[in-house]
Amino acid sequence: MIELIHLTKKYGNLTAVDDLTLKIEEGEFFGFLGPNGAGKTTTIRMITGLIRPTSGRIILGGYDLAKEPLSAKKIVGFIPDRPFLYEKLSGREFLRFVAELYGMRNGIYRRRVEELLSLFELSQWGDELVESYSHGMRQRLVFSAALIHNPKIIVVDEPMVGLDPKGMRLIKEIFQDFVRKGGTIFMSTHTLSLAEELCHRIGIIHQGKLIALGTKEEIRRKAKLPESRLEDIFITLTREENEGLGTAHPT
Repeated sequence: MIELIHLTKKYGNLTAVDDLTLKIEEGEFFGFLGPNGAGKTTTIRMITGLIRPTSGRIILGGYDLAKEPLSAKKIVGFIPDRPFLYEKLSGREFLRFVAELYGMRNGIYRRRVEELLSLFELSQWGDELVESYSHGMRQRLVFSAALIHNPKIIVVDEPMVGLDPKGMRLIKEIFQDFVRKGGTIFMSTHTLSLAEELCHRIGIIHQGKLIALGTKEEIRRKAKLPESRLEDIFITLTREENEGLGTAHPT
């Protein structure tokens, strides 16, 4: 469903993402982990078409993003870590606006808007301006907008920022249901417990390179820590990579 082929992004002499090749199947919940500055957000921006790769290809649901950008983007819902919302629109108006961007017909998206407002417990706030929403409510509205067009793929960067425990549980249940129905999720997060709980496979990127890929059990074996939590494995693998490159482990 998502295929990255020799994906590279350079900024002058800096290589932010270095020859990344990765395939994520339909119905897979994939966790993309890495330290700050590792290349996670750059990868996400390339997958969602916000920036162009220096080289390599991105295939989304069979569509080459460079050759068929509109077809590829129509099947993707994106949840950024710092979303932008039009604060002078109501929640309901904002969702209708997003639906129209995707070319949805009025009769379809009106029903879909109400479904999502109800699902994310925003119905009573649907006609209030977004500027009056709490941070958690804004997050739930962003999730609603990402799902409005019934995407096949969700790309999400730090999904739980600002959510209370009830909101976090709701999002996890929605994600799991999405995957059960055949959707694919590509999630970047620093919350390793979340990745450990939800993800089928995990990739760890460090200094632009993929240094580990597999199920949690496979990554534990790679780190030679068969009984350890993902946090310990992550620290071990990134420290070993730093030492291999002759750099100090960050404090």
